[in-house]
Amino acid sequence: MTATSELIPAHPRPASTFPEDGRRLLVYVVYDPRGDIEDYIPYALRALRPHVSHILIVVNGALTEVGREKLAAVGDEVLERENRGFDIWGYKDGLDHMRDRIDEFDEVVIANDTWYGPVRPFADVFEQMDRRAVHFWGLTDHARVEPHPFTQTGYLPYHLQSYWVAVRRDMLASEEWQSYWRDLPEMTSYSDAVVKHEGVFTEHFTLAGFVGDVAFPLLVDSPENYPVMYARQLLDAGCPTLKRRAFFQWPPFLDRAAVVSRWTMDTAEKYGYPVELIYADMARNVAPRVMNAGAALLSVLPDEDVSYDPERPLRTVVIAHIFYPEMTAEMMDLADRLPGAYDVVITTPEAERAAEIQKHLDERELRGAVQVRVLESNNGRDQGAFLIGCRDVLLSGEYDLVVKIHSKKTPQDAPAVGAHFKEQQFGNMLHSEGYAANVVALFQQEAGLGLAYPPMVHLGHPTVGHGWWENKPGFAEWCRTLGIRVPLDDASPLAPYGSMYFARPEALRLLIEHDWSYDDFGDATAYQDGGLAHILERMPSYAAGELRFHTRTIAAADYLAQSYPALSYNLDQLSATIPGSTMEQIQILKRLGEWDYGTSRDFGRMFVALHVPHLRDRLKGVYRRSERIRGALWRLRHPSAWRRG
Repeated sequence: MTATSELIPAHPRPASTFPEDGRRLLVYVVYDPRGDIEDYIPYALRALRPHVSHILIVVNGALTEVGREKLAAVGDEVLERENRGFDIWGYKDGLDHMRDRIDEFDEVVIANDTWYGPVRPFADVFEQMDRRAVHFWGLTDHARVEPHPFTQTGYLPYHLQSYWVAVRRDMLASEEWQSYWRDLPEMTSYSDAVVKHEGVFTEHFTLAGFVGDVAFPLLVDSPENYPVMYARQLLDAGCPTLKRRAFFQWPPFLDRAAVVSRWTMDTAEKYGYPVELIYADMARNVAPRVMNAGAALLSVLPDEDVSYDPERPLRTVVIAHIFYPEMTAEMMDLADRLPGAYDVVITTPEAERAAEIQKHLDERELRGAVQVRVLESNNGRDQGAFLIGCRDVLLSGEYDLVVKIHSKKTPQDAPAVGAHFKEQQFGNMLHSEGYAANVVALFQQEAGLGLAYPPMVHLGHPTVGHGWWENKPGFAEWCRTLGIRVPLDDASPLAPYGSMYFARPEALRLLIEHDWSYDDFGDATAYQDGGLAHILERMPSYAAGELRFHTRTIAAADYLAQSYPALSYNLDQLSATIPGSTMEQIQILKRLGEWDYGTSRDFGRMFVALHVPHLRDRLKGVYRRSERIRGALWRLRHPSAWRRG
């Protein structure tokens, strides 16, 4: 059945077009975990204003004063309610709020904040749909799915997507409409919202004889049944809305469907949508590594300057922590690849090192002011030096861009491994004069770009899949202290491993303004996973995201040409023993849980998780008892050992 036929009942009721002088009500539901309201929402509502007579904004949860002011400027009424029942119960409360005035309107649009727009003009859609004799209509639809993906039984009916449904006067006045909302069940989960409303609304009213329609039906030549999968084609067809999910959908799911959200963003930009609104919203509300993957925020830059604008120079400071004075000349050579003038602040832990560093500087022709600072302590190493030793510089407001580097030898690693890590950092930070100019140009071109740094190191380092190591619990605690609510990534954070990066000082404000002390870092023995220095190494993109600044990873072409084949081969080897697509392989491994050391107990637990998951909780008790028995037997065999302990 086509989309149109599924919306035409067997015995349709008479339907009407939208009157030429008709009045339209918009009930718009918003949820913002901070209550601040992201800027894409006022942008959308201002564009809708010419097409609606009254805007009621229903807010799930509390607003801040800033959020309340933003909404008051674009809505006629703002209704704050308890955050329960998801957007569906927000619709219900909004309709209840307007009950005594509902007959003033010829159409009600119930919509939520899960989309960006308008990418294409709203006027074209309203003009098109106003001419159609219908009782209700939506912007996009979803195909029937069997079995139901949420219940695994029956089917998910063909339906209009609930983020935008318009309902005409005859249906609004019907008993079926009144009873539907009066008897709406409680919804305590996202699946409830789909199973109890979105998936049944269209079929319910179609079976009752109401005629529906869809502005942008499913593409007949698409093998996928979910509009996120062909968002670009919808935009090309004239759809004014772009679902936010396109930018935070699980990257392996998009990979399987050959979808890269960056292509969608490029299409939106082509049609004139200010994509900086997308970047700002995603930076704050999506795990940074998910955003980096979905929006393809890796910039592979050439060695020829192709984008830097010398007419708009950025006030730049290089902050370099130099523990090894013999590396001073090498690091200054790298800094000299930056375009234009720049200042330098060098930190080091001892006066003797500072004197040696100064000798190297005296032999150079400098391109700006230079300071050499002797730190009170080397606790925290480059992190302490940056956040404490250079706090005044970063808060001064004198600079648009900071380049953070440090003398890197990694003596704890094997020589080849340490040498590669250093090369990976320096080579992808300041590869050449043209390359460095192109990095700075990124900040000239994108006002919301907060950080740029090399991608995760993987040659010689087991970082892939383990980037948090022991740091995630402490990281989460410090996020609470600093007021960072950006979602944390799952397996590994998006982070400047090696702790070198380009950044706007403003993007680091939450880190810079905190009153750190060297004692917070502990002595040199505390420089390990779980310690503050390693936690802060992973923090910049999350701190920047809270302030709506996004991150790009940057790489030189020759580095990527060398590292990608190894990464691709490694993934191929890991995938070779597991059936299915990469997405399905990941799902299997996640169901198995932690492998630990591959003992018989581990494999037993995996078998239970995969084949008889309902026994998992019962067997946990068996495992715990077996461990106690095994420990008791060991103590009986080794009485002197445990008594000494």
